[in-house]
Amino acid sequence: MDFEELYQDIVLDHSRRPRNFGELAEAQFHAHGDNPNCGDEVTVHLKLGANDAIDALTFTGNGCSICMASASLMTLKMKHKSRAESGELIHAFHDMLTAEQESEPDKRLGDLRVFQSVRRFPQRVKCATLPWHALEEALGKPAGGEVSFSEDTAG
Repeated sequence: MDFEELYQDIVLDHSRRPRNFGELAEAQFHAHGDNPNCGDEVTVHLKLGANDAIDALTFTGNGCSICMASASLMTLKMKHKSRAESGELIHAFHDMLTAEQESEPDKRLGDLRVFQSVRRFPQRVKCATLPWHALEEALGKPAGGEVSFSEDTAG
């Protein structure tokens, strides 16, 4: 199986059967992001536990397969990560898709590295990064905080 087939298999699997999709009753943080250019909308719901680590992370919304798969894989990757680790992974994912020079993706991203090919389609980069921007916004807010943003301003 080549890389493109793997990418398609993972993206299709996670977009058709997203993991951690739904409201989170005990969420302390919520962040809603939308991309008005393509109609993607994602809200992340986050609960921090001991040592300020992500105890639970879910998402709701609708969007293209890239956006939904990215959100699904993000929720799996970020569980039990500290705020600092989360920030590092958020930036590693964003850099993988937007850095001026293409380089080997951070190995800590694991399966998320399949999204590297999205960088060839600049209009789709915002689809893949929308959930990550929402998570970053949620992590930056005080408990009980809700934030909403548009991908037009999230870059």
